[in-house]
Amino acid sequence: MPLAPSRRSITCPYCFAALSPRRVPFRCRGQAGRRPGCAPVLDERLAAYTGSSAGASLPPVFAAPGRGGRADCPGCGQATGSRVCPECHNPLPAGYCDAPGRIVALVGAKNAGKSTYIAVLLHELMNRVGTELDASLVACDDRTIERYKRDFARPLLEEKRLLPTTASAVTSPREPLVYLLTRTRRTRFARESTASLALVLFDTAGEDLRSREVRDLHLRYLEAADAIVFLVDPLELPGAQASVAVLAGDRPGSDPDSEPINVIARVTEALRSRHDVKPGDRLDVPVAVALTKIDVLAPELARQSALHRPRPGAGVLDLDDRDAVHEQVRSLLHTWQAGQLDTYLGQQYADYGLFGLSALGGVPQDGRVGAGGVRPYRAEDPLLWLLHRFGMLDGVRRGT
Repeated sequence: MPLAPSRRSITCPYCFAALSPRRVPFRCRGQAGRRPGCAPVLDERLAAYTGSSAGASLPPVFAAPGRGGRADCPGCGQATGSRVCPECHNPLPAGYCDAPGRIVALVGAKNAGKSTYIAVLLHELMNRVGTELDASLVACDDRTIERYKRDFARPLLEEKRLLPTTASAVTSPREPLVYLLTRTRRTRFARESTASLALVLFDTAGEDLRSREVRDLHLRYLEAADAIVFLVDPLELPGAQASVAVLAGDRPGSDPDSEPINVIARVTEALRSRHDVKPGDRLDVPVAVALTKIDVLAPELARQSALHRPRPGAGVLDLDDRDAVHEQVRSLLHTWQAGQLDTYLGQQYADYGLFGLSALGGVPQDGRVGAGGVRPYRAEDPLLWLLHRFGMLDGVRRGT
């Protein structure tokens, strides 16, 4: 069943402060050409958030009722619809304020392929999947636009280079990539409505989940999340390694802290303490657990495996396919002596789904994308399931 609509509150997708929509301030439009407006001033709150005064000289922020999403600046009298977080002064998209979205957290150990997955998922949402869903994906700030192009799209999608292992945020501080995904839906009475999802992605290094210096920021990120996507490298599972011994033999030494069950347990315990969940109760945040690099394991799968079939459907979630993939991945986990992962998820979370996907669609060679190029396979599946859980995507069964 889809989740009930969230309470009328806003979570800043940058600092994760809880906000009341009625108390979100505005930023003056400022001067432009012959248009009168307030002169730029140093925004100390924004500078404190970014750690730099560069780009933090902007028109002033002011409080106002903001009927209809607009307010008149008390300094220059010009109307503005630009809203900001009252805590960090980062911009908040109008659509996000008017219809509070959902925050999706992405978590995984060092070898899970998070950076590659982020690059491919965003590209798919901007193109093929976005067209299928009648959805738009818009970056919420210039920093997100620049970082996506520089760190993700250009090296992987244009230059066909594999992305480097993410450096720890202790030595290389990062900001989240913040997007607003807005989908248009048409009812049987030909009426249109839109729903929004705040897609907030941290490219988290494995060691960040156990580093005291940066743990608090990541915990605020996870605590604010309406859903979590765990990425699991199947070659971290001993049983899967045995199935593809040649590739597994080239991998670096195993790090117990990067084992999937340990990463998920570390995050789960933090969430339980933050949400004050009673012993024996399960967390109500939906969790998608995806085996990445499934293309490496494809030859080992039975011919009739649901993971051999591309995702069916056009603008809907095929629930029969969803059930088949979930059960196939569950079977693989138990075959690979990793059944405790499935058992633990069932004990800790009231709602979880298992997935298999490939961001690249082929095995890379010599630090570069394979000869066939980037060919994502079912990379969007976890997000489509979450959209269904959020009531933003219809689910159908064959013959109904």
